[in-house]
Amino acid sequence: MVTVTPERFEELVVAALDSLPPELGRQMRNVAVLVEDDSTEGLLGRYEGVPLTERGDWYSGVLPDRITVFRLPICAMSSSEEEVVREVRITVVHEIAHHFGIDDARLHELGWG
Repeated sequence: MVTVTPERFEELVVAALDSLPPELGRQMRNVAVLVEDDSTEGLLGRYEGVPLTERGDWYSGVLPDRITVFRLPICAMSSSEEEVVREVRITVVHEIAHHFGIDDARLHELGWG
């Protein structure tokens, strides 16, 4: 297990978001990215919302989708800060993919499972 402060972890999440292609970021709509310490389900990350592929004319005036990245489970599975950086990036990409309507099966096929 690696100890990464909440502030440093948030920096890693921001860096992972900043590393995404700009055109991808421009297509993200009504989504908030959050960091929490732990997940009661043992998850590394979670997407909650309506994927872009499922939004229709009815979609307006709704709360933002939420992508949450969980610090403690990622730190627990990592043996170095470099591994934390890698897992944060994988988790951020994985959850953003859900925002774009990509399911877990396809993510596993693409190596982002």
